[in-house]
Amino acid sequence: MKTLALYNIKGGVGKSAGAVNLAYFAAASGLRTVVWDLDSQAASSWYLHGDGQAAKAKSVLAGDTPLGRLVRPTPYEKLSVIPAEFSYRYFDILLKKVEPPREAFKRLLKPFSEQYSLAVLDCPPALSHLADNVFTAADLILVPVVPTHLSLRAYERLREYFEQEGFPLRKLMPFYSMADRRRSLHRELIEQPPALMKGMAQSVVPYSSMVERMGEHRAPIAAYAPSEDPALLAYAELWLEVSAALKL
Repeated sequence: MKTLALYNIKGGVGKSAGAVNLAYFAAASGLRTVVWDLDSQAASSWYLHGDGQAAKAKSVLAGDTPLGRLVRPTPYEKLSVIPAEFSYRYFDILLKKVEPPREAFKRLLKPFSEQYSLAVLDCPPALSHLADNVFTAADLILVPVVPTHLSLRAYERLREYFEQEGFPLRKLMPFYSMADRRRSLHRELIEQPPALMKGMAQSVVPYSSMVERMGEHRAPIAAYAPSEDPALLAYAELWLEVSAALKL
C-alpha cells in the first residue's frame, strides 16, 4: 500500500479539496482507497459523508480501538473514509508518549495494506509531532501552494524543516492551488516558478466556484461538475502525476 499525504503549514489552501478529489480519482481508476481525515475540522469527512462516531485519539494510539473499525463507506465504489474526531487536536500531546515518537502512524497504517492500495492523509496545518509521523509514514507529500509570496514562504519553511529534521526532500511535491491567472502575480509565478518549487507538479488547480461547491454538494467535483470543467481537469491531471510518482 502507498501512502499519500496532503499537507501545508498554512490552512485554506485547498488541502482537503485535493485529498478528496485525488482519492476519488484513485478509486475510480480501480484502486481500493481510504482517506484518513486527521484534521479536527473534518472537511474531508464532511465531503465524503463520513458520518458516525469516531474513536478518541487516545483510544486509537493505545490500540484499544483497531483502526479498521473506524472505516466508513462513502457513496463511491472502492473509496472509504476514516472520519475525523474532535479529540484529534490532542494527537500532538499523545504522540509525545509513543516510542519511537515518529513511527506510530506507520504502524497503524500497516494492516491496511491487505485491503487497500492507497491511503490518503488529510493533515492539519501545523508543524508538530503529528506532522512528523505523517512525514515518516507518507511515500509522497503533496503541498498545495497558492501562487503568492507568503504561500511560497510557507513552503520554503517546510523545506527548511525537512532539511533540519532529516526528512527526505524527495517526498515533497508542491503544486499550485487556487491559482487565478487574471492576477499578474499569480500568472508570473506560474509561468516562472521559483527555484524552491523544483520537482513541482505541472498541473495547476485554478481558483474555482466548482471547488467551493464541494461543501454544498458534499461530493468530489467529478460527481457534479461538467466534464470540461477546468478544476476537474486539473485534478484529473494531477492524479496522473501523483499515480506516476507513486508507481501505482
